[in-house]
Amino acid sequence: MTNTARVALIGATASGKSSLALAFASRHGDIEIVSVDSMQVYRGMDIGTASPSREERAAVPHHLIDVCDPSEEFTVARFRDLLDEALLGIGRRGHRALLVGGTGLYHRCAVDGLELAGGDDAVRARLEAEAIEFGVEELHRRLASLDPVAADRMEPTNLRRVVRALEVIEVTGRPFSSFGDGLDRYPPTPVAQIGLRWERSALAERIEARVHAMVNSGFVDEVIALLDVSPSRTAMQALGYAEIAAHLRGECSLDEAIDATVLHTRQFAVRQERWFRRDPRIRWVDITVDPIPEAMDVLEEVWDLGGGTDHT
Repeated sequence: MTNTARVALIGATASGKSSLALAFASRHGDIEIVSVDSMQVYRGMDIGTASPSREERAAVPHHLIDVCDPSEEFTVARFRDLLDEALLGIGRRGHRALLVGGTGLYHRCAVDGLELAGGDDAVRARLEAEAIEFGVEELHRRLASLDPVAADRMEPTNLRRVVRALEVIEVTGRPFSSFGDGLDRYPPTPVAQIGLRWERSALAERIEARVHAMVNSGFVDEVIALLDVSPSRTAMQALGYAEIAAHLRGECSLDEAIDATVLHTRQFAVRQERWFRRDPRIRWVDITVDPIPEAMDVLEEVWDLGGGTDHT
């Protein structure tokens, strides 16, 4: 990975990462784009995840897009495996990888090679059943006795995180918190990181425009097709799909579903911003109108230097 991935381009959703990456890669003959996005991995979800078009993928090689069916669960561990495979192939071709995406945990795995905790579907299912029977707070008390550090880091009512922590403890025999320490550290990395940063109000306008463009491009029909294949829990976490699905069930109007998608996407963008701004290794570029003219020179400069940072 370190010999192939030179630069990572990050930022909140709708910040213009993909358009800048495509324009930059088009200038060079040896750059391949690697998506670091937990939802672009799904086939048939191109509109809602703002995946690059077929024409864009034909112009510049893209990786980790459309790699699994929406009925499948997709995990960080699987992302790591596919990432390693993609980077090895890029290296064999004598090319370099430009990492592009806004999924925080996937990004940290890509630039820092974080150690991942194992899991077990059967154990998870049993713990979820126990949470239904006894209450998630009871499971949180169990977690507090086994790993008080992990328990202190999460809300007692957060079912997904509490179950995940207990699952990891049972499967690995190690405290869940022993795997999470890496997220609080920012060690030296050979991958330089550039972040696109907008004023929050401007980004909110871009998000609203994008959602309306998605709907005008056939997003509702895409959701209808997705529901026909029994999408997985992880696939349905993609922004907009649950909201449009609620409209299709008659629970709200289309306008209400659109408004909810805009709101939830804005909230997600704020969480992305908070995640990334903790990393002192990221070089931020403030964007006001268009990231291509405003950030291209910085991207060229960092690419030429070809190295990461030394913050710890």
